[in-house]
Order: sequence, then C-alpha cells, then structure tokens
Amino acid sequence: MGLLGANVVFDTCLLKNGNGSTQCVPRYRYTKSGERVDNITDWGLNKFTARYGKKGVTKDAIFAYSYAVLHDPVYREKYALNLKREFPRIPFYPDFAQWVAWGEALMAMHIGYEQVEPWLVERIDTPQPKRAPGTHPKPVLKSNVAAGNVVLDADTQITGIPSQAWNYRLGNRSAIDWVLDQHKEKKPRDPTIAAKFNTYRFADYKESMIDLLARVVRVSVDTVAITAAMQALDRSDWTE
Repeated sequence: MGLLGANVVFDTCLLKNGNGSTQCVPRYRYTKSGERVDNITDWGLNKFTARYGKKGVTKDAIFAYSYAVLHDPVYREKYALNLKREFPRIPFYPDFAQWVAWGEALMAMHIGYEQVEPWLVERIDTPQPKRAPGTHPKPVLKSNVAAGNVVLDADTQITGIPSQAWNYRLGNRSAIDWVLDQHKEKKPRDPTIAAKFNTYRFADYKESMIDLLARVVRVSVDTVAITAAMQALDRSDWTE
C-alpha cells in the first residue's frame, strides 16, 4: 500500500501505474452546488471522544491521527492482506496526541516536500573529455543503495545518501526512484506526438532535479525516523 498526502487534485494513476486505482480520502468533499461537507462524521468524532475524551480530539486531529496510523509499519504488516482487499480500518492506539503529532509532521513533509531543508548530499562531476559542441551527457538516472549514490548522467553523480532513505516507498518503489523515473527521457509511442511535442530533455531540468532530489532525501530520512519510532513502541499491553 502506497500512501501520500496532497493538497491538490492528483492523477488517479499517481501511485499505481496505468490502472487508475489510486484512491483519495479527502478531509472535505463538495456537493454539486459547491457546498463543503466535512468528510469526518459526527459519529466518527463521537467514537474518538468516547475513547480519548474531548481534550485535543478534533476532526483535524483525527485526520492527522489516521494518516499516522496508516504509516505504522506494525499496522501495515499485521493487516497487509486486509489492506489489499478492503478499505483501511483505523484502530484506537494509546497516546492519541503522539500519533496526531506524528501525522501532522508526516503530512507537512509530504505536502510541502519542495520547501523542506535539503539533505546535504555531495555532487561529483567528472565531465567527459570528448563531447561534440551543443550536446549533453547521456542521462542514466539510476540509484545504488549499497553505494549510497545516484548516477544522473555520464558526467554527474550524487553521493552521501543514507541507505535508510530508500526505505520510504511510494507504492512499489522508493521516493528517490520515483523522482528519477519522472525525469527520464521517454519517447512517446504516438509518432505525431513524438515528432511535434517530444521536446523534453533531462539536461534542461538537471539542476532543479538535483535540488528536488536533496529535498526528497530529507523527507525520506525523516519519514523513516518517524516510522521507526512507531515500530519501536512497546505494544505488549495494547488493545485495539
């Protein structure tokens, strides 16, 4: 199960390529007339207040709590089969406030990933001595977890990426590899589109992509730190 927060309308193929099965659970929904409807029901709010009391239990807090729980490695492993065939069910965990804080931190990173502080990666440039004027190095865009690096093209690689950064996954691939895949040069199958509109070159976006990659590494490392803290909790006396 891939999970990602967003504050914009997204493609239904965002996390599952080609089959349009990415589902959205919005904080609010809207009627045809434009009226905003709270997507967390009063029934749901009452269930949470009955369990945790009214202090700090709001619908926004419940939304953040749910986002955190859905990132919980123990929950995801325990209910892996259920998550493949039915809509997630949210358990009641001890320390509601802690899970809300985790959820708020995760949503802030995942929605605002372009504004987080970049991870301090190292850029290594080894320009090839012979290259025709006006040409660019061939894109590679491959990551190597063992070496902790990403090869961007024939000239440039990024190193100093912690191995745990690859543990933050969006669907079936890491967030790092997702960024790399989105920047690959792919020739459209349609010959007309290929001839008239295939103008994308990685070289034009290389510098901005390096900046984005450093920020995604930061999000990945910090996300894994939070989920590791979740996993380390003593659950011996928990009841859901």
